[in-house]
Amino acid sequence: MPFPPAVAELLASALLGENEAARLDELAYHDAGHGYDAFGMHPAFVAFGAGISSPLYRFYHRVRSYGAEHVPSHGAAILAANHSGTLPFDGAMLWLDVLRHTNPPRVARPIADHFVPALPWIGTLFARAGMVGGARGNVRTLLERGEMLMVFPEGTPAIVKPFRERYRLHKFRVGHAELALRFQAPVIPVGIVGAEEQLPAIHSSKRLGKVFGLPAFPIPAVPFPLPSRYHLHYGEPLALHERYPPDAADDPRAIAEAAAIVQSAVQALIDRGLEMREGVFA
Repeated sequence: MPFPPAVAELLASALLGENEAARLDELAYHDAGHGYDAFGMHPAFVAFGAGISSPLYRFYHRVRSYGAEHVPSHGAAILAANHSGTLPFDGAMLWLDVLRHTNPPRVARPIADHFVPALPWIGTLFARAGMVGGARGNVRTLLERGEMLMVFPEGTPAIVKPFRERYRLHKFRVGHAELALRFQAPVIPVGIVGAEEQLPAIHSSKRLGKVFGLPAFPIPAVPFPLPSRYHLHYGEPLALHERYPPDAADDPRAIAEAAAIVQSAVQALIDRGLEMREGVFA
């Protein structure tokens, strides 16, 4: 554990102010009997995470949010978004945006690839703020408890793609669609515009990627992330389970078709966002 929850609570109050810290105290979570949930999340660390990411959200990437009313206030749900930017700031901005636009606040549980929870100290801190490893049993438990997942169906290859491929989606993995059908959970598509320009990559090294458990390690064109403005576009929930019969979750063809529906919805949100924005930094 990085530090005790009492320290996280004090830091959160200092970073957020008493009013916002008090609002996040209303966060609903499943206490496993020792202050943390079964995956290590604790409300004090959620508030601390909000505090340390808020300046990036408000002043650096100056996030604009559209359609947040589509995020369900309760019940099992899956946020499915595009992924980009070399460093996963897009996940942090989406996580905070959901916290800020839900009342009572909800944590979108980021589903991470296998190497993230294993990162020393960082993996533990992320878990305290709600991240969960992507094992099948983990996501099943979360959905059965009526929680909301945050997934990036393109996977890690999307964050290492070259700049010339910006805003062109990789083929979506299908796991989120199978979960949506099996647990009758709506999928909320999210199009993120702005992350592609924050840290454009000029090259990717497969050798370095092996060191970090990635398909490739991106070599950025600039030494630090640029202050591109983020635009987060939420689409209307997709009730995939209403489009398919009850046994569709065991049909590979139906699952692949459902994943393609989600990908099309995300791409449409991206395209609309690109048309709406006035400039990369505006």
